[in-house]
Amino acid sequence: MAKQSLLKEFFLFIKYEKKWWLIPLITVLLIVGALVLFAGSSPMAPFLYPLF
Repeated sequence: MAKQSLLKEFFLFIKYEKKWWLIPLITVLLIVGALVLFAGSSPMAPFLYPLF
């Protein structure tokens, strides 16, 4: 059995189990995570803090 990437396996799970509601949830979590990461290591941090 060939190894599948985690991302491919996740999308196959969504497809076969019909869990389409997970896509917006994961997208929002990734965006918030990117904002937190960017806010902590950027000179723009004071401008991003009011978002939280």
